Amino acid sequence: MEGFSLKSRAIAFAMCAGAVAFILALAAASTPDMITVETAGRALIAAIVCGAMCWASAERTIASTAGAIDAAIARLTQAANGDLESEIPPEIDECVPELASAMGGLFRQLHSNLESVQRLAMFDPVTSLANRTNFRRTVERALADMPASENAVLYFIDLDRFKAVNDTLGHATGDALLGMVANRLRAMADRFADAGTGSPLIGRLAGDEFTIFFPGLRDLRDADRIGRGILYALSESFDLADQEVSIGASIGIAMRPEHGVTLHDLMRAADAAMYHAKAMGRGRAEHFTEALAAEIAERTQLESDLREAVDKDQFTLVFQPQISAVDGRIIAAEALLRWRHPDGLKMPGAFLQRAEETGLIVEIGEWVVKSVAETISRWGRLGLEQRLAINVSQRQIDHAGFFRRLREAMHAAAAPANLLELEITETLAMHCSSDVMDAVAALRADGATVAIDDFGTGYSNLARLRGLPIDRIKLDRSMIEHVAEHAEARAIAQAMIGLVHGLGCEAVAEGIENEDQAAVLRIIGCDVLQGYAVAQPMAEDEFIAWAKGVEPQRIAG
Repeated sequence: MEGFSLKSRAIAFAMCAGAVAFILALAAASTPDMITVETAGRALIAAIVCGAMCWASAERTIASTAGAIDAAIARLTQAANGDLESEIPPEIDECVPELASAMGGLFRQLHSNLESVQRLAMFDPVTSLANRTNFRRTVERALADMPASENAVLYFIDLDRFKAVNDTLGHATGDALLGMVANRLRAMADRFADAGTGSPLIGRLAGDEFTIFFPGLRDLRDADRIGRGILYALSESFDLADQEVSIGASIGIAMRPEHGVTLHDLMRAADAAMYHAKAMGRGRAEHFTEALAAEIAERTQLESDLREAVDKDQFTLVFQPQISAVDGRIIAAEALLRWRHPDGLKMPGAFLQRAEETGLIVEIGEWVVKSVAETISRWGRLGLEQRLAINVSQRQIDHAGFFRRLREAMHAAAAPANLLELEITETLAMHCSSDVMDAVAALRADGATVAIDDFGTGYSNLARLRGLPIDRIKLDRSMIEHVAEHAEARAIAQAMIGLVHGLGCEAVAEGIENEDQAAVLRIIGCDVLQGYAVAQPMAEDEFIAWAKGVEPQRIAG
């Protein structure tokens, strides 16, 4: 009977019942050899009555089932619109119990799945705190509903030593620590909940960054009290992996309405205050201030100006000579970056840190690569023998691609590699990867030289230093500043020069301000001198003219 409707099945059943009744009535009312019209009529009447009664009974069943199905359809429509909680109509359970059971199981499973999706979408799986999306939406609604003068406070919390835990104990242990931090923040928020008229909301934004929003703060002094409570809660050690782990936190505090009435403004203020707390030594809670606001505005403007400088090619190179301490011969020139800002020439100290922070150092570095290759190519055609030294930034030394691009640019410009010198700070040289060292070694194999800059300001592993592909080591200016006045400074400088020579490298002194310093450095064995006492940084054409006008000479002493 597959493919037949309930109604067609009921009609077939009634016809079959009528046929059976007709045959039985006919058999009962006549003899086997004599069937009359009268007996056949009576049998037909009985068959019709029987079929009608069967049809009526089936019709009633169909009507009940159809009603139950209509109710099921209506209930499923409600579920499609999000109602998974209402009861299943009783007529479905009475007429079609299997359907009622299946619908109940489906609704329970859908409800469970939706709860799981909701948790994943709105809550952090590691800490069960509100995630970034949930925190933002909830706080934005709360701020929008607040009276204009109502106070609230936002805390931006960054754990101080969490990365060390992840690196030493593993990410699973780090996740366990984040869960413990979340529990302490919950306990702290519950303890200070009476400071506000609304329930505080805690969120985990990402990594080791947390936020807490206290709405309806009655007393502004409570903001400091809560901040101290957070610091204390996170400064106590955590029992983790059978050992005690101490991390601490740095906290930025932003107040509504003083520092903004939107979450965007409050987050920006609290974030700036948190970075200020880190800069002040960590383990502190700092309020956002007007001074920080001015600093943010200045940094934003500087970033905008830097982007414009990159687009408009406002950078230039100047060159400071390095001369032989023995005969005054020009050995090399250090290329120094300058920014031709509309307000005047800017030194690297005024913009390089911001360029590093924003990533613009990469684009500036690409400009330097191209300019250096073109400059060395020109010097090669002019027959200059002086090397051109360039400083390599932290962002650049983190990527071997910088050195490969520099090598490609040198080849493309037909620039002689023996005129190139790379200056890498001592600290960066100690931590750069083998991939970077391989790329540097490839340039050195082409003929370039490598110098360690700012030597004496960081921690050097002499075994690693001995294994690096280096040719020259530049003593930091702090080591030679007092060599003309103090015997102790001379002894230290002389010892460092001896160490440099022991590594098979030339010793270069930079930042020489007067002839007395230069004279002492010549006596104690320094090989190359650089500084304002020798020559100030100058434009390329000035340097070329200066280089051609300086004749090598023997300097006594």
